Formats: sequence, structure tokens, C-alpha cells
Amino acid sequence: MNYFKHMIFGIAAILCNYSFAQKKVRYDLYVRDTVVNFAGKEKKAYSVNGQIPMPELHFTEGDTAEIYIHNELQTETSIHWHGLILPNEQDGVPYLTTAPIKAGTTHIYKFPLVQNGTYWYHSHTKLQEQVGMYGAFIIHKKKKQELPEYTMVLSDWTNMKPFEVHRRLHNANDWSAIKKAKIQKGAAQSYADAIADKSLGIKLMNEWKRMLAMDVSDVYYDKFLTNGKTEDEASQFKAGDKIRLRIINGSSSTYFWLKYAGGKINVVASDGMDVEPVEVDRLIIAVAEIYDVVVTIPSDSTAFEFLATSEDRIRNTSLWLGSGVKQLASPLEPLKYFEGMKMMNGMINMDGNLDDMGMNMSLQQMDMNVVMYPEITGRKNDRNTKEHDHSQMENQYNSNALSDIVTLNYSMLRSPTKTKLPDAPTKILNFTFTGNMNRYVWSINNKTVSETDKIMIKKGENVRIILYNNSMMRHPMHLHGHFFRIVNKHGDYSPLKNVLDIMPMETDTIEFAATESGDWFFHCHILYHMMSGMGRIFSYENSPPNPQLPDPKKALRKLYRDDREFHFMFENDFASNGNDGEMMYMNTRWKFQTEWRLGYMNEHGYEAEAHFGRYFGKMQWLFPYVGFDWRYRKMHSDEIEKNIFGQYNTKDLRSALCFGVQYTLPFMVVADGRIDSDGKFRLQLMREDIPLSKRLRMSLMYNSDLEYMGGLKYILSKTFALSAHYDSDMGFGGGFTFTY
Repeated sequence: MNYFKHMIFGIAAILCNYSFAQKKVRYDLYVRDTVVNFAGKEKKAYSVNGQIPMPELHFTEGDTAEIYIHNELQTETSIHWHGLILPNEQDGVPYLTTAPIKAGTTHIYKFPLVQNGTYWYHSHTKLQEQVGMYGAFIIHKKKKQELPEYTMVLSDWTNMKPFEVHRRLHNANDWSAIKKAKIQKGAAQSYADAIADKSLGIKLMNEWKRMLAMDVSDVYYDKFLTNGKTEDEASQFKAGDKIRLRIINGSSSTYFWLKYAGGKINVVASDGMDVEPVEVDRLIIAVAEIYDVVVTIPSDSTAFEFLATSEDRIRNTSLWLGSGVKQLASPLEPLKYFEGMKMMNGMINMDGNLDDMGMNMSLQQMDMNVVMYPEITGRKNDRNTKEHDHSQMENQYNSNALSDIVTLNYSMLRSPTKTKLPDAPTKILNFTFTGNMNRYVWSINNKTVSETDKIMIKKGENVRIILYNNSMMRHPMHLHGHFFRIVNKHGDYSPLKNVLDIMPMETDTIEFAATESGDWFFHCHILYHMMSGMGRIFSYENSPPNPQLPDPKKALRKLYRDDREFHFMFENDFASNGNDGEMMYMNTRWKFQTEWRLGYMNEHGYEAEAHFGRYFGKMQWLFPYVGFDWRYRKMHSDEIEKNIFGQYNTKDLRSALCFGVQYTLPFMVVADGRIDSDGKFRLQLMREDIPLSKRLRMSLMYNSDLEYMGGLKYILSKTFALSAHYDSDMGFGGGFTFTY
């Protein structure tokens, strides 16, 4: 039977009568505060029924799930049933489909199960998923599974509070890169690293195009976990056993490379939906993505490693299948970061847009990062690699063409049944994924969720979405409450999924039948990208009121608060000649900033500036502002301060309203031009945090008032640095810098 007909019949059963379900299966889940030690430090987390991950829930297709969530936290929570077809009000997105579960209350989720497969569930409230609220949701076929099974839930763990991770990402803090550089040479991509790699020209071109260091993952993680452990063991399996592994990437922002020491990996399902078996050597599993694979135990007295390595290759986690001597999977070698940087330089234009060659790339068949993989392109850097062109793309970036290692991609996936959409009017949408690493703003068509209206769709129509990734990050896009077809070479048999991993520069097409009602979220499943605005809301026309949300306008305003959240940054330099610092309070578009310098000697005086403004443009290089300026310095009787415009000052105390604009130039130099209420002009050029080495940073400033500054700081920790600087007003000073 055509899958969509089957799904429509199932949905009709949901709407008409819950009694069609085979039986009720009840779970009681208690959400509590807990303390864990995954990575050498005791840290607060959230557990469910005393465990992380949350309990593995098992059902049979046709059951009715009846799940009681007992919230024993001091804050609200929620549960989203990832990949499930269910009534809109049961979907679990607080303030969009379901009421948040208030502290000290119990919420009942109840819905029939009209599908089978591997799925998962997690909190959709703030950053709770990062600290333990994720688990497997397995719906078995009515016909008993012939193969033994095992579930592998992958996750990432940071000892830093998720709020701190998110805040520091928005402040372009590079502490994660410094931490990674301890493990992987060149991860910080400083000037010293570039010189050592004979890649200084590549580094300079990278900064000329206003790009930060190359990376494939935003966050440094202290541990990666399999089922809540660094290593998990399934020793019950014996030689000759074929095992169905249900692999769920429940991480917040980590992709994993999957390899098996016992031989080939046979992919049989993705995101809960069967596919015709595909045999590969390895695959990458996106955040929130699911694969069912079949592997074989080749011999007795050996435990074979199923290895999951983070995409940045910093750490890994393992599942051991079988018992006995441990057979390791071959580890992945460190990335060649400067080869990746060279690739970026050739593909990013000066305006921040990617080369239009991306229109010819799709379905993960060509991986821009392949130049960084030593196992594909060799260990040594190849400086003779030709610049890309359209005719060379197939061989230059297709890992399966370059190597005998077979890597899974979406063009290989074929549904065993027809997935062709029913004949119906088609609504076509074009989404371009846009992002800004400097300020950590992630958007679609340069707008965040809160900056757009809901996208209205009609029940009975088909929705086709053409997606183009105009950023240098992968984005795992998830659609709630629906399966979509990933349109590939298999036509009517294109695979069904609910998560699409779209790579940099790719253009992919997905489509789904609009069979539901209510509002449904479509978003990047990297937690920090979603919280920064990368998503949209699909809304069915003429939907009945949602009883969970009696005031939908108020609820929507609360949902919009996520990507409008303001983040605070503070830095203070305690030096021998004075005190200077900066404070910022900013969100996606707006920023309040104040800077100050206080001299200890009377002749040094003090000065402070405060600005409030808005960022404009896709790359947010333009920042017009209004502000106020206070300055005091005791002037000698014959002393005159002049600037390069011939304007002068003889006052000890000055205060003025100012209007100005900042613009980020190549090499990330910030040009700041302003005029104050006294008619005085000032032009200033500044570059901060120039990465001389992994931990050594330099700052430079010069302005038209003939003031200049040069400073160095050596980073000791995420909070403290040793510092020294020379200031034209206050002279030389040394001390330490505190950063929050």
C-alpha cells in the first residue's frame, strides 16, 4: 500500500476514535534534579526516573501510549515525541502545540501509535535537552522482529552550564577552540599554527574575507556518551549473530561518524522508516537523526567496537558487541584544518555569500569537508590542489569517488514502497539557510522565527520546500508531526524521513502531504541554532482551537522570547596604570554597549562611552547607534587637544550625545565613525582578539583624536588572562583581565 494512504488512514483513526488502539501502555516518568559526574566534576542535571538517558519506552504499533509526566523540578518542562504522528496538541512544544508542564504538576500525554520504528523523545524547553532529558521511543511491528536488537543512544556532555555555552557562543568567545587545541593540533588556527603549517597566506585570506577560524562543531564537549556511558557493552551476542542496532543521535549539537570493527554496516531504516538495505563502511549521523543498521558478529571470544567519533574528531564513544578480547575500530585521524580553511576561501565571496556552484550539489554526495579527511585525501597537505570549478566537483569532493571507503549519502536511500504524494495542488517554498558565526545568529531567509509570520498551508495540498544552505555549517532540519520525502534519483521510491542533514552549499528538495491541523515546528535540531532563531512555523488554515493554549497570541509571544533573548558580556582589565573594560547586553539584532577607561593618576582622568544600536544585513557587519560620551582629564593652561580634522578641545570635562555607525572591514577591523552634539567628528579603527598563538591574543586601536592602543593578553582560563597594554593617554600597564 502507498505509504501516504496508510498514514492518512492512521490519522483518520486518530481523529475518529481512540478505541481502535490495541491496548493502553502506561508509563510514569518523574523529572527530577540530580547531580552527575560524567567528566571528572559533579554537575547538576535533570534525570527521569533517576536515570540519564530517560527510560527506553517500548510499544507495539496500534497501542495507545498513556504517559504521565510528573514534574518535580523547580521550573517548567516539556516532552516532545520526536518523529511521531500524533494529534497536534500532544506534540509537546511548549507555547506552540502543548501547554508547558509547570513545576510540581503532572501532565498526561495520550495518543494512539499509527506507525512503527525507532524514535526518541526529549525536552523542548530552553536548554534542558543538553543536561539529560532525552531517551529512546521504540514502536515494534506487530509481527515479531526476527533479529535480536540493541538501542544505542548517543549524546554529548559539557561540564559548562548550557546557558554559559549559549551565552559565550553569542559573544564569539573562542574558549572551545582553545580547549580543542589541547587535543588536536591546529584547532585554534592561530597565526602561529598557520606559520607552522606553512599556511599563513591561507589564514590571511580567511581573515581578509572576515571569517573566524574554521571548525565543524561550535562547542567543546568533555564527554560523549553511549546510553549514558563512555562505553557500553552488549556481551550477550555470539559469533554469527546478526544484530539490529537502533542508533539515535540524542546529542544537542554533535554529529558522529559511525564505524564497526566487525565489518560492513547494513543500513535498513532511517528516522523510523524502512529503506532497502544499503551496505557501507561508515556513515555520519546528524543531530536528532536515527538509523537502524544490521551488523554481524564475525567470531567468538572477541568484542567488536561500534565506534562513534564526533565530527570534529576530538573524542569518541563506543558500544562493544560480543565478549572477549576487544577488537578496536580504526580511529579517525585529526582534521586538516588549514585545508578546510583553504577550501572556504575559494568558496566564500567578499559579501559573505557562498559560491553559486552549490546549486549543483545535493543529497550529501559531495562533502566540502572531505579535503580535511586524511583517510580520504592523505595525511600531507596538498598545496597543488587546483581551485574548484563545476566540472571538477564530482571528483574533488565526492569521498566515494576518491576512496575505497564507502560512505552513506541520501542518494543511496530507497524506500521499499512507493512514497509518491497524492495528486493535489502544490505549495512551493524556497528557504535559504543563513548564519553569522561572529554573533551567532542563525536564520532562514535572513529572518529568525520571531521575525516572521507563520507559514499558512491548507489541509489536502502538498508542500514542496527547496532548501539551500548558504552557510558553512551543516543543519539537521526537523519537521514535527510529518514525514517528508527527500527527493532523489529513486523518484516514486524516494525515502521518507523527518530529519534532513543539509550540508554547506547544498540544495535539496523535500515534500510532504499536508494531512494534519494546527501549528507545527520546522527547525534546525542543533539546540543552540534553534534557540538562536533557525526555524519556521507551519500553520494549517481553519484549524480548530487548541485546548492546551487558550490564549494563542500570548503563547506565541512566549515562544518568540527564545530567539529574542538578551545575552550579557563583561570584561575588565585590572592594570598597573588604570582600569578599563567593556560591557555588552545584546540579542539577535540589538546591542547596548558601554566602555570605560579609568586612570589612577590625576592627569590620566577617565572616559566612558555608552552606545545603543541595531545590527543590519545578513552578515550583520553594519551597526548604526546612538550614544553618550563622558570624558575628564585635567588640562594644563596652555594645552590643546586636536584631532586630524583640525577640531580642538581645551575643556577638562566633556560630555556629549553622539550618533555613529560601525562597520566590519576585511581582517575583522571595526571602523567606527561618529559625530557628537558638539559637532566633533571621530573616526576609529580597532581589531580585538587577534590570535597570535593558541592562547596569546593582541588588540590594536587608532582614532582621529590621535589616540592609540596596543595590548596583549595570555588566556589562562575561560575567565582569567594575563594582560599588558600601552595606551597613548595612560601609558604602559600590566595586570590581569577578568572576562564573563
